[in-house]
Amino acid sequence: MSGLAILSLVLSHFRSHRAARLEFDGRPVALVGANGAGKTNILEAISLLSPGRGLRGASADELGRRPEAIGWKVQARVAGISAAHEVETWAEGGAARLVRVDGKSAPQVALARILRMVWLVPSMDRLWLEGAEGRRRFLDRLTLSFAPDHAEAVLAYDKAMRDRNRLLRDEVSDPHWYGALEAQMASSGAAIQRNRSATVARLLAAQEGAETAFPQASLAIVSPDELPDDLAQALAQNRRRDMAAGRALVGPHRADLAAVFTAKGVAADQCSTGEQKALLISLILANARALAADLGRPPILLLDEVAAHLDAGRRAALYDELCAVGAQAIMTGTEPGLFDSLGARGQSFMVADEGGQSIITEVKA
Repeated sequence: MSGLAILSLVLSHFRSHRAARLEFDGRPVALVGANGAGKTNILEAISLLSPGRGLRGASADELGRRPEAIGWKVQARVAGISAAHEVETWAEGGAARLVRVDGKSAPQVALARILRMVWLVPSMDRLWLEGAEGRRRFLDRLTLSFAPDHAEAVLAYDKAMRDRNRLLRDEVSDPHWYGALEAQMASSGAAIQRNRSATVARLLAAQEGAETAFPQASLAIVSPDELPDDLAQALAQNRRRDMAAGRALVGPHRADLAAVFTAKGVAADQCSTGEQKALLISLILANARALAADLGRPPILLLDEVAAHLDAGRRAALYDELCAVGAQAIMTGTEPGLFDSLGARGQSFMVADEGGQSIITEVKA
């Protein structure tokens, strides 16, 4: 099965890259180079071919090359869900980023109708050890890959919650100020809960029966308080308690993603570093398999320093699975040997920075 793919990529004044061009053929890609060479910047540029702020969560004005600060542009030719497209995204002079598809201006949400991508970055290695907020972001990113309109529900919920929190902190007691905001939180919150629950179910189903070297994770959405059936009513009843706290104390913004290493019955936060990384990779692979079933084509995977904490056997198993699902996985690593077991099944590029100039060279197998 051939997957969604980036076929060509051109960067202009993006992060460390004054100018860079890469040509891909749909196979997995290994970007190899020293720390600071600009490998992750390439992944970040690709991640901006999807809605949102990319894999680092950066604002548009943070992405331009310094010290020029004249703006930046990412251009790509892609094999999309239903057709090939020319996609551009850019920002100039501190303005918001813009998108153009096949020469016509488009909203960011249009990108989700062209490509789906999932990513794994080193900061996620501590996912099971950090606070619930990081796990919610992780779950919402996976959810967005299945339900592109999930982002709109999250944005609408967060805006209504911020406005309501402002009223609480100002000790506004008039119920008329709260009604519309709580109704919006309830409507968007219900969509968020449905989407998240559906995603967890899809991930669990995609793990079932899969022959893989990566451990299955039992997943559940948990919350400090049971999520009520009628969120609007619960918010109205909790106003006095919320006012004392200065924030909403019930709702999907309090949810957490719990994971257990199924075979061992051990919670993810009690697993070894290598096991935690393997659980993360297992979820990314499950996400790819489920999306492939939905779309008829697997998504693009962006895997930054994915070989870290994996032994040679698991690295080989990862590359076998990526090739089996047919996904274009774009991976980074500091040593060519990390990708030996991928061999001629993928493309390899050396990435270097020489005096502020990006040097990117394809290494032929």
